[in-house]
Amino acid sequence: MSAAAGTARVPDDTTGDHPPPPEPGPVRGQRTLAAAGDLLRALAAPVRIAIVLQLLEHSRCVHDLVDALGVAQPLISQHLRVLKAAGVVEGERKGREVLYSLVDDHLAHIVVDAVAHVEEDT
Repeated sequence: MSAAAGTARVPDDTTGDHPPPPEPGPVRGQRTLAAAGDLLRALAAPVRIAIVLQLLEHSRCVHDLVDALGVAQPLISQHLRVLKAAGVVEGERKGREVLYSLVDDHLAHIVVDAVAHVEEDT
């Protein structure tokens, strides 16, 4: 069919209408991909996303997170255990409290970018 008949013309890449497609990324090992999947699953709960966003600002103890998020203390502790086991957060004892902080900024970027992406569509 012609363009006049209602179908769009598909540009020919040889004419320069489109940039060439990007090169495929490096092939990753199965162990790396499985670990990345585990990490994303650990981040895949709304409360855990909220915890990561809270820890972006500074280290916090459990009761600070309870107050900020309005979630029961046992639930916050459970989510912190998941995040700690996944290597997302670490805890440092300060007297009777444990201050939790993010292990590194890479993980925070994943969460911030995901939230920003969702907010763009709303």
